[in-house]
Amino acid sequence: MQPKILILRAPGTNCDGETAYAFQRAGGQAEIQHVRRALENPRLLNEYQVLCIPGGFSYGDDLSSGRIFGVQLQHHLADALQQFKAAGKLILGVCNGFQILSKCGLLASDDPAHGPAVTLAWNASRKFEDRWVNLAADKSKCVFLAGISQMYLPVAHGEGRFFARNETVLAELIRRGQLPLRYAPQPSSTQNDSGPAITDQPVAYPDNPNGAQANVAGMCDETGHVLGLMPHPERHIDFTQHPRWTRGEAAEVGDGLRLFQNAVQFFR
Repeated sequence: MQPKILILRAPGTNCDGETAYAFQRAGGQAEIQHVRRALENPRLLNEYQVLCIPGGFSYGDDLSSGRIFGVQLQHHLADALQQFKAAGKLILGVCNGFQILSKCGLLASDDPAHGPAVTLAWNASRKFEDRWVNLAADKSKCVFLAGISQMYLPVAHGEGRFFARNETVLAELIRRGQLPLRYAPQPSSTQNDSGPAITDQPVAYPDNPNGAQANVAGMCDETGHVLGLMPHPERHIDFTQHPRWTRGEAAEVGDGLRLFQNAVQFFR
C-alpha cells in the first residue's frame, strides 16, 4: 500500500512543496490541497491516511501564529478531524503547523475554564530564530519518532517558545510521554554514540533557540498518532542540505527523512 498524504495549506503557507517532496521520498503519495477544499467538503479527509499541516505564515500570522487556521479547523472541521484520529490515522504539524495544532485541540484537550493546555509564545530572544539545532528524542509511542534518538534539524520561527498552562499540566504531559522531542546541547567530544539525553533542566540559548519550557521542541497526543514540532524535518532530507556536508559531517541521508519514512511505513 502506498499511503496518501494530504498536505493542507492556506494563504501564507510556504513549506508545502518541500513537505510533499519529503513524503514522496519516503514512499508516500502526497497531494497539496487548499484548506478551503476541506472546509467545503470535510469528507475529503476520508481519502487520506496522513494529514500534514506544513510550515509558513498562514494568513500572515496577523492575529498570532496559526490562530486563524487553527480556529478554522476547530470550528468547521472538528468532527472530521476527530474521526480521522479515531480511525488510527496520523497527523503532523511542522512549525506553523505545530502552532495550529496547539490552537485547535488536537494535541491536548482545552479546559473551558482555564484555556488551552499549551501554547507557543514569542521567542525569549524577541527575534526570529533561523539556525540548526540538536534534538534528543525520548522513547515513546509517537509513531513519527519510532527508532529515532537524535536529530539535527533547522528551526525558523518567531513564536516557538513552548509553555504549558501550569506546572501541573507540564508534569502530566511528561508523565504521559507527550513531550518526546527536546532541544539538546551541542554534543561534546566525550559523548557516547547514544546521542544527547532528554533533560528537564534548562538548556541554554542558542541550543534551546526560543527558551521553551523543559526544552520542548515537539509534542504528541496521548495516542502517539499526532505530532507537532517546531524544527523543520523536511529541510534535512538530503545529505547536501546539511550545513557542513562539504566537510564530510553529513550522513548518507538527512536526519529528517526517517520521520517521514516512519509515517509511510506505519501503513504498510
